[in-house]
Amino acid sequence: MNGAPVNNKRSHQRCFVILHVLFFAAVAACPLIASPASQHKKVSFLPLWTPQSQFAGYYVALDKGIYARRGLDVKILTGGPGPSPAVSLQKGEADFVLLWLTAALQHRNSGTKLVNVSQIIQKSSMMLVSRKTSGIRRIEDMQGKKVGLWSEDLSIPVRTLFARRGITVQEIPQSGTVNLFLRGGIDVTSAMWYNEYHIMLNSGVDADQLNTVFLQDEGMNFPEDGMYTLETTIKKDPELVDAFTDASREGWQYAFAHPEEALDIIIKYMRQAHVPANRMHQKWMLNRMRDLIFPVRQPLSYGTLDRHDYEAAAAAMKHAGLIAEYPDYAAFTWRHNAGK
Repeated sequence: MNGAPVNNKRSHQRCFVILHVLFFAAVAACPLIASPASQHKKVSFLPLWTPQSQFAGYYVALDKGIYARRGLDVKILTGGPGPSPAVSLQKGEADFVLLWLTAALQHRNSGTKLVNVSQIIQKSSMMLVSRKTSGIRRIEDMQGKKVGLWSEDLSIPVRTLFARRGITVQEIPQSGTVNLFLRGGIDVTSAMWYNEYHIMLNSGVDADQLNTVFLQDEGMNFPEDGMYTLETTIKKDPELVDAFTDASREGWQYAFAHPEEALDIIIKYMRQAHVPANRMHQKWMLNRMRDLIFPVRQPLSYGTLDRHDYEAAAAAMKHAGLIAEYPDYAAFTWRHNAGK
């Protein structure tokens, strides 16, 4: 009777050793257990709109663990109609936001000490679209016409162009769709090459029925999506800024190298946000984003705000009376040679 407890004790010890070995083998096979998410720096990021391929790189970086590998616990907030992302930045509701250069200049002029930490889109894709039957072929032909403009930040480039040319139009508020234009309610609609223009083509309108004016062809290559944060964030934690911007750029590189997987990821997030997801349209958008992020004219400037583009946009806005002053390029950009 004295031998039974001893055998049980040895049996328990052997089981403990086996379980101990299995546990540490599992830990070794799963790096995330060894580096818990609780140790990651929390970061909130606000794009300009709801999930779509325009923001594929960020969702890929999140989904593929690229942010996590940089020690970041990133939450991508949902953008959309409403106040500018710059307001969320100023209120501390977001650590990083996407803004068009023209919007960032205006908010900086208004007192928000924001800084461009990575210029994602290098070439403007904003368009003004009209039907050929309207007789509108040039900017000058829009004088007195009904022109659909998006609200606040997104209307700045078009207003700057009209001010430069001395053109006065009937400004009609434009929603997130082009339905008003398709139904003949306005003469000219604002559109993005990667989005609304393709929607028009998919609606049954032939490209040869439309006149298109790209703002970049009018001497206004004002880059759109750029990543911004506050000066105080940079001073407080420059390593955080580097980690987030580097991981975001890596996300875009992965997305373009694996486009079908990137589409799967973005459509998953679109469905989670209850946003209609059309794979064909999202594929068009992703392809156009590649053209805009890696343009032929600037193959080595990925992530960098071009000094000429910055000064041209700032000077045009000042001349149009949309801003009073603007900071020096070096003060407006974070490590402006990072992309070279």
